[in-house]
Amino acid sequence: MRTTATLAATIAIAVATTATAAQAKPPTEKCYGVSRAGKNDCKAGAGTSCAGSAKANYQGNAWKLVKAGTCTSIKTPKGRGSLSPKA
Repeated sequence: MRTTATLAATIAIAVATTATAAQAKPPTEKCYGVSRAGKNDCKAGAGTSCAGSAKANYQGNAWKLVKAGTCTSIKTPKGRGSLSPKA
């Protein structure tokens, strides 16, 4: 009986933790042209590898993860953010 109660408690904690973790992360999207040099989240075009590889501020092919639905409202000196790479 004690083993069953312990198992039930363990499962309940695991389910609660999973539900909390899922709620903690809001949906995101890749937003191109909004990162500063060296601050992008991943690949910034040919010749680059991953995070931190953008060579210029607001590089059109470098992206950052932003809250879903906010990308195109982000203003930079080079225009607004884009959901696809900029030329």
